[in-house]
Amino acid sequence: MITFCQQVAAECRKFSCNDHVLPVGGGRRRRMEDDVCGGQEALPVCGGPRGEVEPFQYTPELIAGPGADLDPSEVTIQGCECRGRSCVVGRCPCLPRGENYVNGRVTLGRDTPILECNVLCGCAETCANRETQRGLQFRLEVCRMPGKGWGLRTKEAVPSGRFVCEYAGEVLGEEEACLRIKSQDPEANNYIIAVREHLHDGRTLRTYVDPTRIGNIGRFLNHSCRPNLAMLPVRSHSMVPRLALFAARDIHAGEELCYDYSGRSFNAEPQSVGDGGPRPRKRCLCGTDLCTGDLPFDGSLYGDKSPKS
Repeated sequence: MITFCQQVAAECRKFSCNDHVLPVGGGRRRRMEDDVCGGQEALPVCGGPRGEVEPFQYTPELIAGPGADLDPSEVTIQGCECRGRSCVVGRCPCLPRGENYVNGRVTLGRDTPILECNVLCGCAETCANRETQRGLQFRLEVCRMPGKGWGLRTKEAVPSGRFVCEYAGEVLGEEEACLRIKSQDPEANNYIIAVREHLHDGRTLRTYVDPTRIGNIGRFLNHSCRPNLAMLPVRSHSMVPRLALFAARDIHAGEELCYDYSGRSFNAEPQSVGDGGPRPRKRCLCGTDLCTGDLPFDGSLYGDKSPKS
C-alpha cells in the first residue's frame, strides 16, 4: 500500500517503452461517429467527415485484461490527509520529492515517477496534483496522415509540459502479451506497449498495455524519431502506472502528435531496440531528420532473451 508506493516513488529512475508499429489501416472497418470517444472524454475528439477506423471498444482509462496481476481500477494507494485547496510539498506524502506540476506543466527529464493525489485524499478536487485526472484539455482530432494511415493531431496550441492524453487499454500479464504478439500476422497492426520501470535495488516493474480491442485515442498516435510528446508513468489510485503523454515542446495548432515508441529520447540510459528478432523490422515513416529508418523493436515479447541495456 502506501509504504510500497513511497518506495516506488523514491526508487523508480527511468523507464522504457517498446514494441510498437504504426497504427495504420487494415482489417474490418466501421464508420466513426462525430465523437470518436463516444462522450467518454472531457472533450469530444473529431474523427473527420465520413472517417472510418477498425472497430474497437472505447475506454478512457486502463482496465484489467488477461493475466493482469492488479486491477488498475481498484484503489490501492492510501490517500493523503491534506485539507487545503492544493497540497504542499513537504507536507503531502503524494509529493515526496518536490512538486509534480507547476502551473499545470510537468518537468520533463525528471528522474522520479509522478504520484498524484487520488479519491481517498483529503484535498479538494481542484488540487494541482491531479492534472492527468482532469481528462482531455485540448481539442484533438483523429485524421488521415499522408503516407501513414490514421494519426492524431491537435486543433489548438499545446504549451510544453502540458498533459495531452493517456495511452489506455487492457493491462496484460507478460504471458498473455507474448501470446498476442506471437499470434499476430507479421503485417498486422501491433499496439502493445511494454513499459519497464527500473528500481535502485535491481528490480524491474513491467506493465503491458494493449489498446487493440479496448483502448482510447492514444492508439492513433504514430511514432517519430523526433517526437513532440513524451510518455511518463503516473500513479494516482493504483500501483499500475497510467501512461501519460505530455508535450515535449510547444506544439502548434494543426501538428500531428507523435512520440518515440522506444522512450529513448527521454531516458538517460536508453534500452536497446534489438536486432530484428524473429520477424522483419518495419519501416519508420516519420520523415524527420533524425529518422533511423526502422521502427523501435523489442524482441523480448517474441522470445528474444538477449540482454537489454
